[in-house]
Amino acid sequence: MILDPLPLTSDHDLPAPLLTELTALYASNRDFHALSGDFPDPDDVRPEQVAAALAEELRAPGAEVLLARSAGQLVGVVITLARHPDPSDPDPWIGLLMVDAGAQRQGHGGRLASLVEDRFRAADRTAVRLAVLDNNPAALAFWTALGYETIGYGRDRELDRPCTVLRKPLTTPPAPSPGTDET
Repeated sequence: MILDPLPLTSDHDLPAPLLTELTALYASNRDFHALSGDFPDPDDVRPEQVAAALAEELRAPGAEVLLARSAGQLVGVVITLARHPDPSDPDPWIGLLMVDAGAQRQGHGGRLASLVEDRFRAADRTAVRLAVLDNNPAALAFWTALGYETIGYGRDRELDRPCTVLRKPLTTPPAPSPGTDET
């Protein structure tokens, strides 16, 4: 899996072919959008809505949109924040991790989360946080299976929805022992 930052044109727009791919990925996650309410009609996700949503995400200081490709196909998108708007929170955040519905249950989500954690480790970050909407038990099960632990409950800043806040320490993976093969 390859993880790359979202490329924008010189006018800070999304290239049309990429917007088409992203719209298909977002539209494939109808059930998530029905839970989240992020789009007015989860059965009709439009390119201009996806472009506006991503532009809004990128307005936040330290926000990054990362695209995941496997075998040349867009299989996921991740939105991260270098730091939370609350200055007392020292950790970076995963704001969204979405895998194309047609590619789910193939390990892409776990691999994508691992790659994001590796990026944060490389930046000397010691933990990462995220929030899961309380009406999304499947997402809560996914993140807890990856080692994230509940540290609190609250409401999201955007739409005031109840959510569970999770955190995972980012310990440095142990170095391989001499003479071992990790392939």
